[in-house]
Amino acid sequence: MTPELIETLGDELYHAMTTQTVVEPLTTRHPDITIEHAYHIQQRMISRRLQAGERIVGKKIGVTSAAVMNMLGVYQPDFGYMLDGMIVSDGGSIAMSSLIQPKAEGEIAFVLKKDLMGPGVTNADVLAATDFVMPCFEIVDSRIRDWKIKIQDTIADNASCGMFVLGSTAMDPRKLDLMTCGMVLEKNGEIIATGAGAAALGSPVNAVAWLANTLGRLGIGLKAGEVILSGALAAMFPAKAGDHFRVTIGGIGGCSVRFH
Repeated sequence: MTPELIETLGDELYHAMTTQTVVEPLTTRHPDITIEHAYHIQQRMISRRLQAGERIVGKKIGVTSAAVMNMLGVYQPDFGYMLDGMIVSDGGSIAMSSLIQPKAEGEIAFVLKKDLMGPGVTNADVLAATDFVMPCFEIVDSRIRDWKIKIQDTIADNASCGMFVLGSTAMDPRKLDLMTCGMVLEKNGEIIATGAGAAALGSPVNAVAWLANTLGRLGIGLKAGEVILSGALAAMFPAKAGDHFRVTIGGIGGCSVRFH
């Protein structure tokens, strides 16, 4: 795959995001695309967002839970970048016109007080570098038609990032058992899913360590002040206008978001 084609595909995905349109799966049009190619395409898409005035505020781990792996048919984690244009306030409302085919998933966000640079990052390192954890909604969205994605498609599409919502409570992770903390996900007042921290690669701390070590091999670090989304704790659920979602995570708190 040539540098010119990588640039073209990154631009195509950026255009799809800004116009709320879809593209056909990259993997069907370019069967030789590798995961490495996909990350280069992602970098081009992100560079376009930075050129447009956004800034990176964190990173996300995607496809960490068995439920999401089975739903997408993707069986390894990936990562993407969180930008300030993705932030939605707790209890806020998201216009459906700003997204394409959104789905909501509940997870735990880590806010760092120290840099983390892999490889060699341990779970103890993650906890020592974390300022606090917060309840979080990630609103994933795909620029790929009908979510027909393979791992290369979602990576190229910035790990299917859409928006994210952080709760208003901040807790010390060293005082919590992040493996067993329970999550309840509600949609329009009804419980639609439950999960636990262990759904994210056995523990959200494992997920952040995986991210630090994976990025470290690419020369990329996790930086103090960044928000790290550690992965869904249950399946993700489609959202439509009029829907109200709430997530509650034991010992951490909750947050909510509406769609209009």
